[in-house]
Amino acid sequence: MAIEIKAPTFPESVADGTVATWHKKPGDAVKRDELIVDIETDKVVMEVLAETDGVLAEIVKNEGDTVLSGELLGKLNAGAAAAAPAAAAAAAPVAQAAAPAAAAADDAILSPAARKLAEENGIDPNSIAGTGKGGRVTKEDVVAAVEAKKSAPAAAPAAKPAAPAAEAPVFAAGDRVEKRVPMTRLRAKVAERLVEAQSTMAMLTTFNEVDMTEVMALRSKYKDLFEKTHNGVRLGFMSFFVKASVEALKRFPAVNASIDGNDIVYHGYQDIGVAVSSDRGLVVPVLRNAELMSLAEVENGIATFGKKAREGKLSIDEMTGGTFTITNGGTFGSMMSTPIVNPPQAAILGMHNIIQRPMAINGQVVIRPMMYLALSYDHRLIDGKEAVSFLVTIKNLLEDPARLLLDI
Repeated sequence: MAIEIKAPTFPESVADGTVATWHKKPGDAVKRDELIVDIETDKVVMEVLAETDGVLAEIVKNEGDTVLSGELLGKLNAGAAAAAPAAAAAAAPVAQAAAPAAAAADDAILSPAARKLAEENGIDPNSIAGTGKGGRVTKEDVVAAVEAKKSAPAAAPAAKPAAPAAEAPVFAAGDRVEKRVPMTRLRAKVAERLVEAQSTMAMLTTFNEVDMTEVMALRSKYKDLFEKTHNGVRLGFMSFFVKASVEALKRFPAVNASIDGNDIVYHGYQDIGVAVSSDRGLVVPVLRNAELMSLAEVENGIATFGKKAREGKLSIDEMTGGTFTITNGGTFGSMMSTPIVNPPQAAILGMHNIIQRPMAINGQVVIRPMMYLALSYDHRLIDGKEAVSFLVTIKNLLEDPARLLLDI
């Protein structure tokens, strides 16, 4: 019986997808729940699994083709693998005994993120024991293999370096060759939205600096107790910025609003997007109702998002929406930047690296850990006075964290 293999049902925010990778070719046997094909959307890679055992009969949409929600991708002949002649079944043990190496040469089943990580670290996927469904090699399996490789004693011959990633080819000095690769859908969508934001918004950026002394002292004093109390959740700086932003958004509702046609939509909640770097590019998962979250819940949410981003497991729902975004270029050493607003939001806060700098405090020059802050905003909705006051509020809350607890 022929079974249609269809693209997943995309959310309303996703118009279409692209066939990224077929993991089977026509004639290949498949097991139920085995990965057949990956569909890349603007936000995530969606996996299409086999509904039943059988043989892949036909591929309708090839790699690189654009597909719509629920569109036909291919066809699977259910139970066809079981219909093999008895003679072939009897001959199978003989063939396996004669050529055991051939059976071992079958490609391991990997997710795109796991395959990329294995290639980058020069690890043969077939040497990894898969712990996923149907023996599938997960990204966690590859990470474990990488760690084992690092801890193992170095062999006499030098290990063969991993092949360079397609997105960043390595050329020998003097080569005048070029390599052209298509943009991923995520990279193309990011480019589209950045251009859209620049061309449709009256975007401005205002700057300030914050003395991180009190936050750093508080974190240093309580980080061990915090981690012990909250089951291993580590206390970082991002949770302070999220909570300070939530409080500032309450005081300046226009910064938490958005424009819809000729209307201004004011949001009675604070859904904070946190920009996270992944192998596929920048993604912005959302902490929903951040106004109801504790510092520990914020830190745990961000840590979970970071882990999912590295493993390619963020869902579309987790990256949809958001009323305000925070991005931290300081993790990469950025001193100053002008972040671009993520439409339809009205503003974005940029954090930067912390630098020990001489500051004049009460008539004396002292060394303080300082960070530059940048707030980019849509001037159609937010006046300069509001934007500056909003950023000053965040500065004041961070320089005296007790204000967050006392709501002053």
